Amino acid sequence: MRKTHLALALLVTLVWGINFPVTKLGLRSIDPFVLTGIRFALAALPWVFFIRRPAVRFRYVAAYGVIFGLGMWGVINYGIQLGVNPGIASLIIQLSVFFTLGWGCVLFKEKIRRAQWIGALFALAGLAGIIVTQQGNAAVLGVLMIVLSALAWSIGNVIIKASGVKEIFSFMVWASLFPPVPLFLMAWWLHGSSAFSGLAASLDFTAVLSILFQVYLATHFAYWGWNSLLKAYPVSTVAPLSLLIPVFGIASSMLILGERIAVPHLLFIAVIIIGLAVGLYRKRDCASA
Repeated sequence: MRKTHLALALLVTLVWGINFPVTKLGLRSIDPFVLTGIRFALAALPWVFFIRRPAVRFRYVAAYGVIFGLGMWGVINYGIQLGVNPGIASLIIQLSVFFTLGWGCVLFKEKIRRAQWIGALFALAGLAGIIVTQQGNAAVLGVLMIVLSALAWSIGNVIIKASGVKEIFSFMVWASLFPPVPLFLMAWWLHGSSAFSGLAASLDFTAVLSILFQVYLATHFAYWGWNSLLKAYPVSTVAPLSLLIPVFGIASSMLILGERIAVPHLLFIAVIIIGLAVGLYRKRDCASA
């Protein structure tokens, strides 16, 4: 991978890591599905009136929008609200690396090395440890929600690769049209009108900054950068770079939110990072061979 693309990957993963505690700030006063719906509504509007639709089949745009907005970020935010530490959430979502490797093998005939299978076993063992040590059913459900969002992210990666889209920013903007309505309906289904009551009063300075960060940095910039990398390289080369996200996510959660992670969780986090690192290291070796 070229140095400029590695620099882009570093910046994207930094933004995504910080996005987890920044999102938690918005969740203090806004329903998770409503917050995510606002995020994608602003990511689409008014930009769709000025940016030409991407030259791909529109079903790819719609499918990516729903999976990315509702299946990934709506579910992530719900999991964080249920009690998952944002730093831990930023780590668990990296299981998408192994989901993506599996899709790459099945759909694009990309080879999975033995070390990557071993890495996946380490990561799954660490995840199991985190689930077992969660306190309360809500927290366990939250972890499972983050795992589900990791699967959704991997499917989104496949859609990007299969679509062959070249207008990455346009694709992101137009795809953002599709999540808001399903997200608002999900909020209504789970919490009724209470999810929307007092919304205007909840949009304080912190919540507004959280939304703006999510829209313009975590969505417009970061997904443009990430999807550009997916366009240029195999999914199994790009996906392991997301290992950097939990490094930034855990550190920024401690700095921004003052959160501390229990010692058992730190041990299981180390196991997951080892597993992810094995996949990254061997894949880079393969790519340079």
